[in-house]
Amino acid sequence: MPTVTSAPAGMSFFEPRYLLDTDWVVHYLRGKRHDIVARLQEFAPQGLALSSIALAELYHGAYLSQRKEENLKGLRDFLANVMMLTVDGHIAERFGQEKARLQIKRTPIDNFDLLIGCTALEYNLILLTNNRKHYERIEGLRIESL
Repeated sequence: MPTVTSAPAGMSFFEPRYLLDTDWVVHYLRGKRHDIVARLQEFAPQGLALSSIALAELYHGAYLSQRKEENLKGLRDFLANVMMLTVDGHIAERFGQEKARLQIKRTPIDNFDLLIGCTALEYNLILLTNNRKHYERIEGLRIESL
């Protein structure tokens, strides 16, 4: 199993239980999906993690936004409360296996989504996403949606 690269500032090391997909973080930061905000507040004590892939997508969105500085600050503040997980050799190998399986079945999914899903599998985390259509194709992945 890969190693965890960092723990949230001001918190002791903990094992996360949930991996956040990009869509849940966007909804949380915008504050318009009160159900997602409430669920993340409920799950926070159990441990939330974010893939470096999802983080890249979030930074991309922030830099494209009209309120770039405000959105970057909100994202950086949010990051203080989650554990960052990076893609390593174990996740890369799992990605390669799963991508080949999906390609043979002719049911491919986006590389970023597949890397996020493989990260959840490698760490045995529940993926919090509303993008079930793609993620349900990944064998063994546990998903929670609203």
